[in-house]
Amino acid sequence: MSDTLPEVMTCIEIKGFGGPEVLVPTERPMPVPGAGEVLIKVEAAGVNRPDIVQRQGNYAPPPGATDIPGLEVAGVVVRTGEGVAEPKVGDRVCALLSGGGYADHCLAKAALCLPFPKGYDAVSAAGIPETFFTVWHNVFERGDLQPGESFLIHGGTGGIGSTAIQMAKAMGARVFATAGSAEKVKACQDLGAERGINYREEDYVEVVRELTGGKGVNVILDVVGGDYLNRDVKAMAPSGRHVSIAFQKGAKVEFNFMPMMLKRLTFTGSVLRSQPTDEKARIAGNLRKTIWPMLDSGAMKPLIFKTFPLAEASKAHQLMESSQHIGKIMLLP
Repeated sequence: MSDTLPEVMTCIEIKGFGGPEVLVPTERPMPVPGAGEVLIKVEAAGVNRPDIVQRQGNYAPPPGATDIPGLEVAGVVVRTGEGVAEPKVGDRVCALLSGGGYADHCLAKAALCLPFPKGYDAVSAAGIPETFFTVWHNVFERGDLQPGESFLIHGGTGGIGSTAIQMAKAMGARVFATAGSAEKVKACQDLGAERGINYREEDYVEVVRELTGGKGVNVILDVVGGDYLNRDVKAMAPSGRHVSIAFQKGAKVEFNFMPMMLKRLTFTGSVLRSQPTDEKARIAGNLRKTIWPMLDSGAMKPLIFKTFPLAEASKAHQLMESSQHIGKIMLLP
């Protein structure tokens, strides 16, 4: 199979930081896998918020990573680098990347490749890595969400939100989610949320406190930031955990530490992309052990909203920035 590969690949470049129009199809030399890497013929790639932030010039790739955007793919392994025993050439895998997914071929760390769940096509498989790695690490490791506890996710119908609702529900938590329309509220509840909260019409602090008998929620996963931070404190139970993974309303805010101290709250957060491969491989192992059986059985599945041809990556970004989607947006080379 490796002897028949072309010398160049088609990919999407960021021609200059700015709006979606800076995403331009181009050709580059076919990448060659190094030690511990595989080359994947991409069948589908996910579009994620960090791709937008990178396109705007505010999220540089980690040292050594390609400048091509794209953090998750699914496809067929066509070459392997030195020291790679698994996966093998011909295996269909989904993979978490540090970049390079917006292409018809990409490199991936072998340790961050996982098999397709049973019955999955490439589109569904490609919708797993970025969001499932992120939710597992932040909600269940950093946030330490336990069965029987309550959990609030902001932005319940995005890729992260739709994954977090399903995963937290499957792990035995009470799940609440904020969303911006009646349609999205219903989608949250269809995914497994006990209550969707329309933040345009309701105060989520009051709603979750009422639903928890005045106690508040144990864990919050926040993708909003900004003025939500002080409100989140009011919505949290004593000894609650708050995990930040994005800041759609800004990363800087005036914050009152006294309620945090009085309620013994924990604040944490993370960025997945820049973490060492060994750490991400550890997360991959936990997912395969705990979550993959649920994906195999159909107990949860990535929610796919729309697919675009790779050449129309700019349109995919326009859709994501409009926030009209419910679930994942995917690219097809």
